[in-house]
Amino acid sequence: MLLLQNIHKTFNLGTVNEKKALNGVELHLNAKDFVTVIGGNGAGKSTMLNMIAGVYPIDEGRIVLNGRDMTKQPEYVRAKYLSRVFQDPMMGTASNMQIDENLALAHRRGKKRGLSWGITKEEHDLFREKLKILGLGLEDRMTSKVGLLSGGQRQALTLLMATLIKPELLLLDEHTAALDPKTAANVLSVTETIIREEQLTAIMVTHNMKDAIRFGNRLIMMHEGQIIYDVAGEEKKRLDVNDLLDKFEQASHGEFANDRMMLG
Repeated sequence: MLLLQNIHKTFNLGTVNEKKALNGVELHLNAKDFVTVIGGNGAGKSTMLNMIAGVYPIDEGRIVLNGRDMTKQPEYVRAKYLSRVFQDPMMGTASNMQIDENLALAHRRGKKRGLSWGITKEEHDLFREKLKILGLGLEDRMTSKVGLLSGGQRQALTLLMATLIKPELLLLDEHTAALDPKTAANVLSVTETIIREEQLTAIMVTHNMKDAIRFGNRLIMMHEGQIIYDVAGEEKKRLDVNDLLDKFEQASHGEFANDRMMLG
């Protein structure tokens, strides 16, 4: 489903602020893989997602999505095949529009627009059923402005919008990091349910090692722009946090000094 070959990216090349963000990243995802990604600050996790999404061009390498070479394709072209949920709950929704209007925008992604009623009865019924999955009671508040929702409610709605039209690849960039623990747990549970039921291929960046172990069928660890550990299946299920810390020290020849990850 996704192939990254020898991906390199350096920001501010030739200046005092030069930063090598990705250094020969190699990654192959099969269809229906749910991969969690962990690593310290500056490891290249979010940069890798940005390269896949086409936010920035890569310096070297190749990106292939479902048989299509996307290496030189701009972000708006890739958006037809990808969906993304960001860390900031405010980024994925239009606050001055209603819940059903936001869902209608997502439902029309990639489709031709015409002069017809904004939301049909069939769409209204569909949105109501989809909102029930979130377990937040939003199906009874479909005409409420999204700006009145809490951060957790907006993030759950963003997740639903991102998957309303099934994407070939779902990118989750620390999408629960800005939420309180209880709300984050609920959004993660909904995430797992949607990915499983829709049989999606997904990459989830997280700072929480326990979540990285618990969710998905595969885990990768990044350090200094490289993937230093890749584990899947039964071996992943047997992992615990201490195992990950040991693996990091073995692969990076250093200690994992990131309080945010440790506390997570």
